[in-house]
Amino acid sequence: MHNEDIIHKQQPGFARISKYLGELVYGGIDGSVTTFAVVAGAAGANLSSAVVLILGFANLFADGFAMSVGSYLSNKSVRDNFEKHKKREYWEIDNLREREIQEIRDIYSAKGFTGKLLDDVVEVIISDKDRWVDVMMKEELEMILDPKEPWKSGAMTFVSFLVVGIIPLLVFLADFIFNLKLVNSFLYSSVLTSLGFVGIGFMKSYVTETSHTKGIIETVTLGALAAMVAYMVGDVLEKIIV
Repeated sequence: MHNEDIIHKQQPGFARISKYLGELVYGGIDGSVTTFAVVAGAAGANLSSAVVLILGFANLFADGFAMSVGSYLSNKSVRDNFEKHKKREYWEIDNLREREIQEIRDIYSAKGFTGKLLDDVVEVIISDKDRWVDVMMKEELEMILDPKEPWKSGAMTFVSFLVVGIIPLLVFLADFIFNLKLVNSFLYSSVLTSLGFVGIGFMKSYVTETSHTKGIIETVTLGALAAMVAYMVGDVLEKIIV
């Protein structure tokens, strides 16, 4: 039994958003990694909490919006392509009927249907135009309509990007609002972000159907590497420019 099947059985309401789990996970991964990279670079350059917040939130909303638009356009393109081929199949049935009937016969003949059984199967399929088109889309073109709504995919990506991506900024936000004057803001942010990486990595394992440990390690490692690079770049630039 797959992990996803287990979730569905344990959480009845999960089915409503399960088809968007990929967008939620990868939006969260991208949000947390890119925002933490900005925070790390700012920390490496010894910038104040106010500057970190400006850079962090600018990145959070700009990248989140860009990623959500990309998700929307990608899913819309796939759906538009499907509809284009579907219209073509309707046209071919209306204008090239005999050829399309022969294609149905060829498809099911290749599956092992012969004689009267083949004739009956073909007759049932071509008796309903919608059923006929559906079969041609799946069997001939190997195309299946993605049930995800493009705008919902974009929205889920954006929301996940913001919710998870804000985690690295929470410590700096608290420091700025309450004037805590924290000495190790970046350290606290790193710990908090690491917990976020663990959570998103755990969810990622359901999308990829891999072990929880592998999903967590991959996500934490990716975030750590991005942060290390950004921190070193910020540190070097701070010494050269400032």
